[in-house]
Amino acid sequence: MRKKPATVRIARWSATHPWSAIGLWVVFVALCLFLGGAAGTNKISDEESGVGESGRAGRITAAGDFPEKPEENVLITAADGRTFDAGVAREAAADLSRRMKALPEVESVATAVPSPDGKALLVAVTMKGDTENADQRVQPLLDVSEATEKAHEGLRIDEVGTGSTAKGLGETLGEDFVKAELISLPLTLLILLVVFGAVIAAGVPVVLALSCVAAAIGLSTLASHVLPETSAVSNIILLMGMAVGVDYSLFYLKREREERQKGVPHIDAIEIAAKTSGHTVVVSGTTVIVSMAGLYLADEATFASLATGSIIVVAVAVLASLTVLPALLAKLGRWVDRPRVPLLWRLTMRSGDSKLWPVLLRPALVRPVLTLVVSVGALLLLALPALDMKLKQPGSDDLSRDIPVVQAMDRLTGAFPSKGTVHQVAVRAPADRAADVEAALGGLLERTAQDDLFAHDQKPTVRVSEDKRVHTVQVGTPHSPKSDGARDSLELLRDWVPQAMEGVPGAESAVGGKVAQGVDFTGHLEDRMPWVVGFVLLLTFVTMVLIFRSLAVALSAILLNLLSAAASFGVLVAVFQHTWAEGLLDFHSSGAVVSWLPLFLFVVLFGLSMDYHVFVVSRIREAAQNGASVKDAVREGITRSAGVVTSAAIVMVGVFSIFGTLSMVEFKQLGVGLAAAILLDAVVIRVFVLPALMTALGKWNWWPGDRSAGRGGQHATGSDDTRRLRTVPAAQPHYAGAQHQQPYADQQPYAGPQSYADQQPYADQQPYSGRQPYADRQDHSGQQGFAPFGTPPQQQPHRPQHRDHRPDSWQ
Repeated sequence: MRKKPATVRIARWSATHPWSAIGLWVVFVALCLFLGGAAGTNKISDEESGVGESGRAGRITAAGDFPEKPEENVLITAADGRTFDAGVAREAAADLSRRMKALPEVESVATAVPSPDGKALLVAVTMKGDTENADQRVQPLLDVSEATEKAHEGLRIDEVGTGSTAKGLGETLGEDFVKAELISLPLTLLILLVVFGAVIAAGVPVVLALSCVAAAIGLSTLASHVLPETSAVSNIILLMGMAVGVDYSLFYLKREREERQKGVPHIDAIEIAAKTSGHTVVVSGTTVIVSMAGLYLADEATFASLATGSIIVVAVAVLASLTVLPALLAKLGRWVDRPRVPLLWRLTMRSGDSKLWPVLLRPALVRPVLTLVVSVGALLLLALPALDMKLKQPGSDDLSRDIPVVQAMDRLTGAFPSKGTVHQVAVRAPADRAADVEAALGGLLERTAQDDLFAHDQKPTVRVSEDKRVHTVQVGTPHSPKSDGARDSLELLRDWVPQAMEGVPGAESAVGGKVAQGVDFTGHLEDRMPWVVGFVLLLTFVTMVLIFRSLAVALSAILLNLLSAAASFGVLVAVFQHTWAEGLLDFHSSGAVVSWLPLFLFVVLFGLSMDYHVFVVSRIREAAQNGASVKDAVREGITRSAGVVTSAAIVMVGVFSIFGTLSMVEFKQLGVGLAAAILLDAVVIRVFVLPALMTALGKWNWWPGDRSAGRGGQHATGSDDTRRLRTVPAAQPHYAGAQHQQPYADQQPYAGPQSYADQQPYADQQPYSGRQPYADRQDHSGQQGFAPFGTPPQQQPHRPQHRDHRPDSWQ
């Protein structure tokens, strides 16, 4: 007897031991959260996240072990519509200093400094403690600034710094994500309610997905002690976890319900779902994990962190679908379809073939070549803007100008440009060369003081480490980070610094800062992208060949997903590199796409698109193996999977679109890019391109495998599930006393023999080869039972009636 697949064995155990499986899952999730909370998160440091020269500058600075104190800048300017009075401003500055010095959180307060144009005063405040939790201790300082403003009419007092900026942005982003969660969960439930027409069935995928997200967050926290974690990981885990968690449960639940509708007993329906949809979930999850693993080849700490979080949450979602989901379905039983929403329930349980999808598929099936040319041409046209894609790192200029702390930052950098865009020069040299280094840096600063590319409102200060081996100095520029002026000043400074250090033997120098990090990071990604893309394409191709035993299917999957990704990149560029959508999506265009996004988007899209591709092509191949022609197999496979794929796509598009409403431009771009790609993939690729391509290829779809598949009934092989569930004639005495046997209540009377030529072939019928062992049953004497798998046509009962009314004990 052939051993059942692992997915079926696991599902069978879970379905027959539901409380054990559910209890183990609850313990697993709780344990992940507990261990993650106990271990804490190991965040990526600046020296770990940097690449290129800016990364080297960060490592040199870190080697100096400089004490980092959180600093706050308090800017005093005239209120709107008022004239700046320098005397009143100095009185306010003195009052502010007195109040600040009285706070236990404050270490020192500097003397007020006037701006070059004489229209502002700046008071620098140094806080006690470290910079990590400054945002949690800065509120008393903000209260003092507010109180001072109220005490001095006609003045505006803004506070910008380590703690206040982190607090202001954190509150705004926190509100964004709370809003996203409050919208995404009801939206997902509403979509699933339309899909299933029952409250419990709609709630199961959401609850399971949330438990996967919780477990993955705990596991990623543990993993951060091996690969340090970026702050965006939890957001990516939520995004990916809700997407794949709901999708996998949806695939499984829909197939289990489909089998129950055919009259299959409950446990057997779970087994069939495990063997079909469960297998698809494993394959799809593996493909997503393979794609995300490509990010490790980017050789950058942030991408490694994002890859780790994504891989963990996908693996947990696959595990949940194979283990606890069958247990939930078994325990709920028929209650999974309760309570029913009357109208929606009738719509979801309609019998008969869909009338919409055959109409939509008709162009691809009747005129495959023409449909293929037109649809591919449309996608290539949509992808055209991607050829002009520009990349840049996100910065303060990408933030919404509606955020109060961002408005304060703009006023501060307008009055004191050196507090805005800053380049950091770092030098490491032997301690006995410290004087030479200071002299060289002094000469460098004299050159910058004569050039308009650099800020001159304040004289830069050189910092020296205690061991005299590391020197750093910050050089400001009046240009915004995204401007050409900022890049020009960086290039000039990178030319001048090595020249200045030529006379210092053994000196190592580098220029870093936000602008430098963006330039180096973008260049690094451009160098590494071919390796990542090549890795993802190669492993995806190998995975598809192993699954379908067909080079044609694997190659077409690669090409179609590349086409979908290219079209989504075109949409991304058209929306965010130009200004026409600024009002619609509430963002300020930087004229570029966030530099980390294309690579991350590519691997995510490739993985998620393969979910649908594997699911749809599996159903097409199943129909072809059961004897349908290629055209009929394409029609049947896509029509039967259309409901699940469409529902899953709507859930993903809904969740991803919500990210397009957040304040951070990188999350807007991520949400719009993912939503556009999934929409194009589910509509254009699955409705037009894929069926047209497979119809045009015909028997070559399965090359170099069995090209006889799909030629008709004489080659029908039948899946294991359908063979196992094949109707056995009622006259079999062997089953006369079978337990739990049910009568064929609505069986039609035998209408007489049909000619074999006129008879419609059964999709899963095997050529008659005599009596074969019925693998899963024994007769009452303990001996292996037999049932004919290929009875002659004149004895074959009418399939539709018997398929829906077969004895439970035969399953």
